[in-house]
Amino acid sequence: MNKKVVVAMSGGVDSSVAAALLKEQGYDVYGITMKLSNWENTEGRTFGGCCGSKDFYDARSVAQTLGIPHYSFDYVDHFKGAVIDYFKKSYMNAETPNPCIACNQHVKFERLLNQAMALGADYLATGHYARIETSDKLQVTSSKLKTSDSQLATSHYVLKKAVDATKDQSYVLYHLTQEELSHLMFPLGGYSKVEIRELARKYKLRIADKPDSQEICFVPNLDYKQFVEEEIPAAERPTGPIRHLNGNVLGQHRGLPFYTIGQREGLGIAVGRPLYVVALEKESNTVVVGEKEDVFAPGAIIRQVSWVAGHAPQNLHKLDLKIRYKHTGAAADLELLPDGNVKASLRTPQSAITPGQAAVFYDGDSVLGGGVIDHVVPINV
Repeated sequence: MNKKVVVAMSGGVDSSVAAALLKEQGYDVYGITMKLSNWENTEGRTFGGCCGSKDFYDARSVAQTLGIPHYSFDYVDHFKGAVIDYFKKSYMNAETPNPCIACNQHVKFERLLNQAMALGADYLATGHYARIETSDKLQVTSSKLKTSDSQLATSHYVLKKAVDATKDQSYVLYHLTQEELSHLMFPLGGYSKVEIRELARKYKLRIADKPDSQEICFVPNLDYKQFVEEEIPAAERPTGPIRHLNGNVLGQHRGLPFYTIGQREGLGIAVGRPLYVVALEKESNTVVVGEKEDVFAPGAIIRQVSWVAGHAPQNLHKLDLKIRYKHTGAAADLELLPDGNVKASLRTPQSAITPGQAAVFYDGDSVLGGGVIDHVVPINV
């Protein structure tokens, strides 16, 4: 009997080709599209991928072309709690959220993976650009693993970067556990985006030239500031001072959620030279600005740390640390703290280390784990 694979189909090129590749490889493929927003309330607004009704119909059309069953599940309430509410809370806490990571962690690889397993699937597949490899030489000791799964008892699952570095999405997957990796497939990890579009044409998929989603899918008209204005009451985002590091107050900000570390444009102040946001102080409701060099920092404390292997590696020195999705990475030394957090000391200071964003640890092209940037600290603290 062929292995059963549920493919998370967003209506985009990547997940569509993932489904086509798996079917061609002989798997019993089923498509599932998650309903994440109330489509009937989106008139006059445009959205990025995943959240619009057009994406659902694109996914259904692809499933029909491939001749595979296609289903839709309503995750609107779960998505709101796990992603949208988190998004708003993060901004209200003077942090910059990463909703794609929250969606992957709590919707795709929690809710949808459990749904796929309940339907009798062997695997859940997605269109992420990443790779999963196994190493039988390493023993898995995570307490989260199912003791009944003999494969997990002997195999160690390794999350790796995609072959195409320009499309690699391993950064948003750092939270995956050994148990989850044992039931996941990333068919696109060995391909480039150009090759994926060529495959889409080969399989005669009507979405072959559909643009990639570049923005937060649930933000209307691709304008997060409009979302903040509509979803966070003005009383919960009060105006306050913009203060230079030297203590001088230079103006008033419109609310902390409208600013992020490293921001230069839109500050509403004129001092004859560029200034940059270097900190957001929630307690005093202050935007702190400084010179370009003030945006650089040599270290950070990272909370909510997750290790792909289920435990920290023995070597914590000269690892690669990515502090945002498009960051190329920088050499860092890690220190495990008694409270479970991690202190990352960068060998070269980096610009715009931003609380709320993910910090992900790599050893070469292997993801070791990661967490959420809590605050910036100097190396000698």
